[in-house]
Amino acid sequence: MEIMFSKQAEKFLKKQTKQTQAKIIEMIEKIPTQSHQLDVKPFQGGFADYRLKFGKIRVLYDENGNVIDIIRIGYRGDVYKKL
Repeated sequence: MEIMFSKQAEKFLKKQTKQTQAKIIEMIEKIPTQSHQLDVKPFQGGFADYRLKFGKIRVLYDENGNVIDIIRIGYRGDVYKKL
């Protein structure tokens, strides 16, 4: 599966420490094979198909065939603003 990042998602990742970046990417790479073991739920806001939650970080994404589009990454309170 191919993973595509939006500009906002890339910008958020660049601002994080290397350790946090690695953890976020590790969790995103698990989506295609282990989504049933992760805290993934359908997103109710209509902006994205799914929400991945781990710690204080949220990842909003869509699945389109073999492509996972990472729409937004952010902290719990900020990621849902301006949707």
